[in-house]
Amino acid sequence: MNKNFIKNIDFSKPTETTSLVEYQKGTVISKTLTQNKYVNVTVFAFDKGEEISTHKSEGDAMVSILDGEANITIGEETFNVKQGETIVMPANINHSLLAIEKFKMMLTVVFDINK
Repeated sequence: MNKNFIKNIDFSKPTETTSLVEYQKGTVISKTLTQNKYVNVTVFAFDKGEEISTHKSEGDAMVSILDGEANITIGEETFNVKQGETIVMPANINHSLLAIEKFKMMLTVVFDINK
């Protein structure tokens, strides 16, 4: 019996990543594809004006913008990140995200395997 490590996406079938989550007015929608002590991969859809407030992660967090545009603050610096662009937020550094327009992203967080 095979144990699947990835969920919420079809296997052996090309999938348009943006179709995994749909926009909903006034909210943030997320779908976890995998989560364990080493890695977390989640797809998000943010309505315009929605945000994730300032926080830290114990792992390096890589955001790939699939659709739309966001302001991502890392430490004291804010970056405008658009469809097709990726930014890495280092572990243990404050960061936040704000939807300048509605946007979708894939978040990959990689944790220290020695912890």
